[in-house]
Amino acid sequence: MESALAGIRVIELGQDIAGGYCGKLLAGYGAEVITVEAPGGRGRIRAEGPFADEAAPGETGAMHLYLNTGKQSVTLDVESVSGTALLVRLLEHADAVVVDGPHPWLDDLGLDHDTRAELFPKLVTTLVSTFGQTGPYADYTSTNLTSFAAGGQMALTGEPDREPLKNGGYQAEYQAGLNAFTATLAGLWAADDTGDGDEIDIAAMEVMASTLEASLNTYCYLQRPALGGRRGNIMSSVIGIYPCADGYLGVHAMPRNWPALARLIEGDDLVTDERFYSQAARLQHEDELRATIYAWAGDKDKREVYAAAGKMRAPVAYVHDMADLYESPQLAARHYFHEVEHPLAGTLRYPGAPAGMSETPWQTTRAPLLGEHNGTVYKGLLGLSDADLSVLHGQGVI
Repeated sequence: MESALAGIRVIELGQDIAGGYCGKLLAGYGAEVITVEAPGGRGRIRAEGPFADEAAPGETGAMHLYLNTGKQSVTLDVESVSGTALLVRLLEHADAVVVDGPHPWLDDLGLDHDTRAELFPKLVTTLVSTFGQTGPYADYTSTNLTSFAAGGQMALTGEPDREPLKNGGYQAEYQAGLNAFTATLAGLWAADDTGDGDEIDIAAMEVMASTLEASLNTYCYLQRPALGGRRGNIMSSVIGIYPCADGYLGVHAMPRNWPALARLIEGDDLVTDERFYSQAARLQHEDELRATIYAWAGDKDKREVYAAAGKMRAPVAYVHDMADLYESPQLAARHYFHEVEHPLAGTLRYPGAPAGMSETPWQTTRAPLLGEHNGTVYKGLLGLSDADLSVLHGQGVI
C-alpha cells in the first residue's frame, strides 16, 4: 500500500525539536526524509535523555528514538566548503527543505533567498525559528521557554495570585513543528501546481499567539483584557481540577448538567440544596461548593468516579498521567502504540500517528544510527565513490 507522501524527498537541517517533529510527521506519512547531522552527532535531539542504553547515549536517547523515526541519517559539516557544496547537491534532488535554526543560518552558507530561488526554483523551504526571519527579534537567541513567554501563553497559565507558568514539555516547539508540517504540505501542493517553490516562515512566537483564542481577540477588538489573565485550575465553583486518592479529577459542569454532577457527589440532597439550587445561588456560595467537591473527591478512585460519571452523564473525567495513557483501553483499541525494534535500544512501544488515514496508513520505522545512510545517499543519490567518501571522512566533512 503506497503512502500518502510517497515520492517526496525532504532534507532536514537543524536537529532541533520543531524541525525534527515536522520531519517526523512527513516521514510518518511516507516522505523520504534525510536528516543532516553534524559529524559526531552533536545535535540537541540525540543529546537528550533518558537513554535506553547508557553505553550508547547518542543512539538510544528517548527524544532521538521518537523524533527521528522513519528518517535517513547522513553526517555533514555544512559549514565547510566541501560540506556546503554537498548540501547544494542534496537540495538539487529535494522537493522540500526544513530548516530549524536561528536567522540567517542559510544565508551565512551563501544560500540566501535569492540564491535558493535561482538554484532550486521548485524547492519548498520551511524556515522554523522562535521569532521568524524578519523583525527586531529575528537574530535573538531563545529557548522553548522564550516562545511561551513571548507568545503570551505564560500570561494565561497559572494561579491568578502567583507567577506565570509554562506548559509542560516542549509544546511551543512541537506546535511550531506541527504548523511547519502543515505549511510544508501546502507549499508542496502549490509547487506541484505552479512549478514555483515557496519560502515558509514559521515563528514559534506567532504560533503561540495564534492559539490564545478569545484573550488576544478581545484585546485586539475591544482594547481590554476581558478574558485575559491567569485563572488557575478553578475557573468557577463547579469547573476545576480536584485531587482524589490516586490522582486528579476534572469537573466541568454547566447549568444544564449540574443536577447529574450533584447526584454523583451527594445524591438528591445536593440537587435540592437551596444554597446550590441555581447558578446564581452556586456563585453566591462558591467557597462552600468548592469545599463540598474537595471533600467528596479526596478519597475517591479516579477510574471508579469516571465510570460512575459516565453512567450518570455527569461531567467528570480524570487527568491521565503517562501511565494512564500507556495503559489506556481507548488507545489500545485504536492501535495507537506501535512496537519498533532498534538495534541498540531494543524493542520499544512508540506513540503513533496524530491523524489516521485509512488508505495510506502511518508508518513507524526505527530511528537511524548516526550517518547510517551516508552510503545510500552520497553514493546512491549523488554518485560519489567509496574513495570520495574516504576523503570526505578523513577531512571531517562527513
